[in-house]
This record gives sequence, C-alpha cells and structure tokens, in this order.
Amino acid sequence: MNPADVCIAVLVAVIWGLAFVASRIALDEFSPELMTTLRFSIAALPCLFVARPKVSWTVLAAISFTLFLGQFLAQAFAIAHGVPVGLSSVIVQSQALFTIGFAALLFRERPSAGQAVGIAIATAGLLMICGTVGYDFSVSAFAILMISPLSFAAGNLLLRHAQGVPMFDLFAWLCLVAAVPLFALTLVSNGPKPTWYALTHMSLTGLMCMIGLGSISTSIAYWLWGRLLRDYPAAQVVPFALLVPFVGSAASSVVFGETFGPLRLAGMVTVVGGIAIMLLSKPTKASEKQVLPKIA
Repeated sequence: MNPADVCIAVLVAVIWGLAFVASRIALDEFSPELMTTLRFSIAALPCLFVARPKVSWTVLAAISFTLFLGQFLAQAFAIAHGVPVGLSSVIVQSQALFTIGFAALLFRERPSAGQAVGIAIATAGLLMICGTVGYDFSVSAFAILMISPLSFAAGNLLLRHAQGVPMFDLFAWLCLVAAVPLFALTLVSNGPKPTWYALTHMSLTGLMCMIGLGSISTSIAYWLWGRLLRDYPAAQVVPFALLVPFVGSAASSVVFGETFGPLRLAGMVTVVGGIAIMLLSKPTKASEKQVLPKIA
C-alpha cells in the first residue's frame, strides 16, 4: 500500500473507534432505536443522487438487516444498558471469529491452521470477558451485544451476493433499507410524541454526534474502506481494523474514565491477539477466492 492509502486506512480505523464514543454521548438524549434510525437516515441521503445498484431487493434487505440494522441496533442497546464503550469496541471485532466459523459451517471453507489457532485464542479471550459479566453490567446486556458481531459476520458473508457493484452506492442504499424499518420500530417502541420531542429538542452536541455517525463514520468511512478493499488484497487492508478497539478503548478511558480490571483487560487483549492471528494467517486455497469485506 502506498503511504497515502496507509494513512487513509489508519484514519478510517480512528473514525470507527471514536464512533463508539459518539454513540455513547448520543444515547444520553436519544433512545437506541432513534439514534440508529438517525444514523442510517443521514447516511442514506446520497440515495437522492445515486441509483440503486443492480442487486435485488431481497439481497439488499438481507445484507442491510444483518450488516447494518442488526449490528448497530444491538450495539446501541448494549451501550445504553451499561456495557462499557471500550469493551464494546473489542467484542464487535470478534465478528472475524464468527465470519470464519460461519464460512466453515455454511460453505465448507476449512480454516487454515493459523486461523484455527487464532479462533481458539479469541474464544478464550471471550470466555475471560464473560467471567467479568454481572459486575458493572448485566448478563442480558452482554447477550444483546453479542448479537452485533454475529449479525456483522452474517452480513460479511451476504456481501458476496453484491460483488461488482459501486461500493458507495451499495452502502447508501443499504442504509436506506435499514432506516425505514428502524423508523417504524422507533415510532412503535417510543411513541410518536416522545420521538418528535427528542427530534425537536435535540442539543447541538447530539446533532454533531449524529452528523458524525451518519455522514463521517458510516457514509465516508465505509466508502473509503470499500475503496481500499477494491484496490488492495483484503489481507493488506483488513488488519488495520485491529486499531479500532484500541482507539475505542483509549478514547473511552479519556472521555468517560473507563477502567478495566485485570481479567477483563487480559480478555480484551487476548481477543484482539486472536483476531490478529486470524487476519494475518494465510487462508486456505478454497477461501482465497472469496474476498470478505470486513468493515468495523
């Protein structure tokens, strides 16, 4: 990768790491449903100018409901119910583990020896983190958070059905497909009057967070990441996503004073280490033909 694209990859990872902090701040005045709706509504604005990619509505819905709606709604609910931001950023990255696992189960793509070692290490790290659940957040909140990497992994695999289309156009329409049912969910769960009140009494901080999450973290960062995946082998691009949990954890410790006990910190480091081994290991020949865009 040339130096400029290396800087872009690092910048995207930083943006995604800071997005966890912005989400936590926005949740102080928005419900998880409304915050996620606003995020994708803003990110869907380019649909006014770009045509729908040549992908069926069924495929668009399947990708959108997993890669976007499921992933980010679960994140929002978990953070709103007390899961620390730094820990959330690490858990979401465990999607690499589930992506490889799902590919093995559904497509018989046997992981390489290095990937198997990475899976075992990351799994051990998740079990270590599970040992800390119940002290500062509930088991149910952690269970909700685990929906995020599972949905993320499913979306990664479903993206195979949308190859060869413009990445920016695809992500804009994926956001639109997610925003519509999310808006309906918000009206049902929150009620029309509370939703209208939240929108009309939005603070400047809340507005800036939502603009950042919708336009920068979702539209621009996803487009830049997709361009990198288009121009370089995934093995060169994807490891930069490992910076996301470090940025998220560091930013959370500065902004919210988040601290990590010895067992949780060890679990977080173990998960990231296992993911690093998975991403840097040479894939089997059967899976080399399949490029899995991994967007954090």
